[in-house]
Amino acid sequence: MRGRNLVLAVTVAACAALSGCTDEGADRAGAPAPGPTVTSTAAPPDAAALAERYRQAGGDADVYGIERVPGPAGTSPLIVVRTHNADTGDARFEQQAASITAYLTLSEGVTLPHGYRMDVFGPDGGLLHRWDATT
Repeated sequence: MRGRNLVLAVTVAACAALSGCTDEGADRAGAPAPGPTVTSTAAPPDAAALAERYRQAGGDADVYGIERVPGPAGTSPLIVVRTHNADTGDARFEQQAASITAYLTLSEGVTLPHGYRMDVFGPDGGLLHRWDATT
């Protein structure tokens, strides 16, 4: 477990330095505090249904839950993703984030005028990525 925590810490630090991914959700005024680093492996029914529509539209087959949690008025939503893939690679995550947000905006009519935040949880419920793409 210690090795996994070290890998996670290094991944988060590298991601933050390179692309705005962070485990510090409160560095912007009014931004919510960081969320959980572990979640249930079971996706809520609405999140599972949204992920099914996403996969049917050609999205990542490993994604089995997509939940959109509205932020306070005038702030960005949190998109919670559950995936069967434990890959923490930045390239895979960036592709997945772009695919999910494109699907949400083009097919589900979601607007993201203030950007979005995204937490991706792996098959064991552990946090793989925390992304802050807010404006």
